[in-house]
Amino acid sequence: MDNLTRAPLERAFLDSRYEHIRKVYLSDRRPWVIGYSGGKDSTTALQMIWYALSTLSPKDLSKPIYVISSDTLVETPKIVDYIDSSLERMNTAAERLGFPLSAHKVQPEKENTFWVNLLGRGYPTPSKRFRWCTDRLKIEPANRFILDKVAEFGEVVVVLGVRKSESATRAQVMNLHRIKGSTLSRHSTLPNAFVFTPIEDFDTHDVWTYLLQVPSPWGNNNRDLVTLYRNAQAGECPLVVDKTTPSCGNSRFGCWVCTVVTKDSSMEAMIENGEEWMEPLLQFRELLASTQDPLVKLQVRDFKRRNGQVMLKPDGGYVPGPYKLSTRKDLLRKLLQTEILVRKERPNRDERLIAKDELEQIRRIWRSEEQDWEDSVPKIYKEVTGEDIEWAADEQPAFSAEERNLLDTICVNNEVPSPMVAKLLDIERELHGMSRRSAVHQRLSAVFDEDWRTEKEVKAASSQPTI
Repeated sequence: MDNLTRAPLERAFLDSRYEHIRKVYLSDRRPWVIGYSGGKDSTTALQMIWYALSTLSPKDLSKPIYVISSDTLVETPKIVDYIDSSLERMNTAAERLGFPLSAHKVQPEKENTFWVNLLGRGYPTPSKRFRWCTDRLKIEPANRFILDKVAEFGEVVVVLGVRKSESATRAQVMNLHRIKGSTLSRHSTLPNAFVFTPIEDFDTHDVWTYLLQVPSPWGNNNRDLVTLYRNAQAGECPLVVDKTTPSCGNSRFGCWVCTVVTKDSSMEAMIENGEEWMEPLLQFRELLASTQDPLVKLQVRDFKRRNGQVMLKPDGGYVPGPYKLSTRKDLLRKLLQTEILVRKERPNRDERLIAKDELEQIRRIWRSEEQDWEDSVPKIYKEVTGEDIEWAADEQPAFSAEERNLLDTICVNNEVPSPMVAKLLDIERELHGMSRRSAVHQRLSAVFDEDWRTEKEVKAASSQPTI
């Protein structure tokens, strides 16, 4: 990538690749869904498809082409800006040329975003052992789009810019699902979806040579992509559509909150190359990573799992559960403070790190699952930002912080776990007035089945020698 003067790819080689793409496109009626991450490989695949199919007559360009780009809502902002502008240019150019292509962003549903899971449900920040983010933030949104098209058309072809030369494992996986006698592969998980990999035989040299010698048909400057890679010292984070596609790691473009890797070399490199406004993002990412430290972990995470049970270890300890509510409140405060710092310096100041819809979901989860009777989210938001915004009204009368304090006092005097009683009251409040209350006994019973010992009692019991 450092040497921009490269021997040109042979015209015969490009013509043969273009002809191969046209042949696959014309071979059936299945629409194409092209994965685009904004990186070099997906850009090369999409650019080659665009040039190959642009020579077809309008009559032959009869089936739609969808370009999808996955936005986890916690992508590195610099990359989000690049992808957004690229998708806009694609749609504008395709409409002008009468090309049957439309570009779309896919995102996780609001109740399943990174912040809703981490701050709302208390999921610990992702690690190699518990990488809960890939399914929820990448695979499910992309697959939802693909399955919608399967439902509409019966079958689809998913086009990915993946290459065998990336790794021996990648080559093995690509060969494993290949249909005998065909250039297509079966999708590893989605029925009626097939996979086409037009640059599978390219190496890195071929990719950069192509991009630097063939201009973007939708109006991008491919040298901007070179600059982006150079400033981030990064590799491409591919569109992930199944678990055979490696998730981002090491120095790849990806989520700015990613703690699966030990060090975010990509973001550090961007900051060193002039994007100083990203410094607060890096600091917050380091804060999240610090919660994985074994000594910190037991301080910031609950001793019970989300199902209300304690998972004991053979050595007498316990497996920590979700973040404590107090930890989640602190992280929300620091995230909002980070957002204020970033918006002061970032070129696009309208963008927020966490959306109001996500704050509403977090608020709902805290109130229903954590018995947050003081309704902390609006208070924290006002405290940090100084802004008053309109929050969704609760249809049922809610308990207050004063009532929680009174309940705590009564429960202490009667030696009854206050959190248990609060949860029982919340279930009754939620179901009050419903014509059918068939689930109430089951839900109340589940509360009684939880482990309501205190952390001190659990530690004392687990330290006792077994007989």
